[in-house]
Formats: sequence, C-alpha cells, structure tokens
Amino acid sequence: MKRPYRLAYLVRHPIQYQAPLLRRLAQDPAIDLTVFFCSDVSVRSHHDEGFGRTVEWDVPLLDGYKYYFLPGFLMEGPPTALRPLNHGLSTHLRNGQFDALWVHGYMRQYHLLSMLRARLAGLIVLNRDEAWSLSAPRSPVKNAFKKLFYFGLRRICHGWLTIGSANRDYYTANGMAPETMFPVPYTVDNDYFRKRAEEAVPNREALRAELGLTEGRPIVLYASKFITRKRPDDLLEAFARISNDPSCRNPYLLMVGDGERGDALKKRAKELGMEKSVIFTGFRNQSELPGLYDLCDVFVLPSLLEPWGLVVNEVMNAGRAVIVSDQVGAAFDLVREGETGFVFPAGDVAALTDRIKRFLSDPAAAQQMGAAARDAVAGWGFDEDIAGLKQALAHFLGERTD
Repeated sequence: MKRPYRLAYLVRHPIQYQAPLLRRLAQDPAIDLTVFFCSDVSVRSHHDEGFGRTVEWDVPLLDGYKYYFLPGFLMEGPPTALRPLNHGLSTHLRNGQFDALWVHGYMRQYHLLSMLRARLAGLIVLNRDEAWSLSAPRSPVKNAFKKLFYFGLRRICHGWLTIGSANRDYYTANGMAPETMFPVPYTVDNDYFRKRAEEAVPNREALRAELGLTEGRPIVLYASKFITRKRPDDLLEAFARISNDPSCRNPYLLMVGDGERGDALKKRAKELGMEKSVIFTGFRNQSELPGLYDLCDVFVLPSLLEPWGLVVNEVMNAGRAVIVSDQVGAAFDLVREGETGFVFPAGDVAALTDRIKRFLSDPAAAQQMGAAARDAVAGWGFDEDIAGLKQALAHFLGERTD
C-alpha cells in the first residue's frame, strides 16, 4: 500500500489565487497537505496598499484543506520581509512526521529560517518564487551579494518549483541545476473563470447598460491596481491617440480598479476630453471580474516588472485576446504573438497604440485570437501544477510505501 507524501506548505497569508489549488491538492490521495500561514490579514477586511482602500475578498480562502495560523509577534498590519515574527513551525514539522516542506518565496526572514531548520531536520525543501531576470539587481556589488546569496540558498533548498519559463531561466542563470527544477506554473482556477464568463453572456447587455456604455461600441479593458508600476497612464495616452480614429469604431476604455494614480488618471482623461469614453468603475471584487472580462473586446496590461500577471490567465479563460508589455512574465508562456494577443515594449506608447488599433480595426481577428487564447490557457492549469509538484516529490523521495 502506497502512503501519501506528507507535505507542509508555508506561505505568508491566504491568497485568493492559491486557495482553489490548495483545495485540489487536498483532494489528491497521493498528497497529505497541511498549510501553514504566517498571517491572517487577507481573510478579514484589510487595507490593501496597492488598491489604496479597504478590501475584503468575496471568495472562500480557507475552505477544503487543512491549515494552521502560526503564532508570533508583530502580527498587526500587512506582512513584510521581517514581520510577523512567527514561531512553532518546527514543532509541527517534527510532530507531523512530514516528508517535505514547500515554501512560497525566500525573501522573508522566517521563510529562510524555516527552510534551514527543515533541511537540518532531514526534510526535503522545495521553493516557489516569482524571481526573474528583470528583478535582478544591476550594480556590481549587489550582483556579487546575489551570487553569494544563491550559493547558500542552493545548499538549503533541494528543488525549485518554477512558475514559468522566465522564472526557470533566471534560476538556471543563478546556478540551479536543471534536474532540480520542476514546472508548477502560475495559474488560476480555469474552470471557475471559464464558467463564470459563460454565465455572464446572457447578462452582457444589462451590464453594459449598468455601466452607461452605448451598445455596439468596442471596449478596451484594464483591470488592475492604479499604481505607477502597472503603467495605466501609458494605456490612457495610447487610447487618446485612437479614440477618434474611424477604423477603431469609437471605443470605450474601461478602467477597473483603484489606487494612488486614480485621481491623476481621472484628471488626465478630463484634460484629454475623454471623460465620456474612459469609464472608471472603481474596485471590483473577484466574483465580479468574469462579467467584465466577457464584456470587453481586448484586455491590456502595460506593466513594468510584472513577474507574472495572473489577470492575463483570467481574461484568456473568458476567450479574450490580450495585449501585454514585454515585462509581464505571462508574455513568455501564454501570449503568442499574433495568435493569442500581442506583446509590446514596456513604456512604448506608440507601440501600444498600434497594437490596440490592430484589434479594434479588425474585430474578426480579435475574436479569432480570443478563441485561441482560451485554448492556450486550458493547458496551463491546476493539473499541470499538481503533476509538477508530484514529479518533484517523487524525484527526491521516491515511492512512499507503508
């Protein structure tokens, strides 16, 4: 009789994107999963720095899997690299007779300490992180420190669970051996977003009317935080250049979200005379987003330094093509140029303008790319995550029997 791998997972706090994956893992007979959280900040009403407002997620974050909130000091406020100061994981690992510890991220002091203790206790240590080449420091001193850091990290972690090809290439460049890397891609609950987008179709025109959008006009969608790194200003400027172009069919720009740039964006839209074409919806929660994805003709994410961009996965499940910058990690795996969408150089407003115009002037091509995007993301889901995680466990632990 085979017995399951006893796997502990350490993560900063419950994450809305990860909860469905953890539920799926808990149902797998090959894995006995227990999740350890450092903070409970995300399961209650809390201030989100990026959105600049109080947020309370409307999807279940703790259902369907075993979990513990670790005790500690400095528990108030959002977790950082140094806080909270947790304790107790080592006791759980020892008493629970775990085979492996999987840790999300390695830049928190408690995560590093926990990995070191687990390694010394004889557990297999796996890490999953968002690092990629654009996050690497550039000064010679920082690069030297980074090499020394990874030298030590390679002696603590047995394996690396890669979120995508850019992440994998970064690890390779920093000395991680190919045989220690396993694909556990950044994914969303494809079934959930696909189903919710399909359910939104009959209500599409009602939602359009609710938002005050004239029937028949195409919609360009932005749904993310209004912060400088996301570059919403670039999208607004690009939209201004095509808004009066007859070939673009008098489009709307739907800006979904909130954040520190919100007031400045609204002011700029008014200066450009586009207050009737640029619609700001404010923050929308997880359950509301699929309907907005279904409503749009094309989605744009113009970010700088975006390690992945899971909103891209969500939109593609609604059968919509995407335009992303070349600094969005998802671009390397999900956005196939001219097939599922377009990639443009980050910060290049002229190039972004061109890509948007291509979609709006050729609606048939946009629909074709949307269908291809839906097919592409179907092969980038929880099944692939679970397969990669099992591959890593089997590589280091072999077959487990009673």
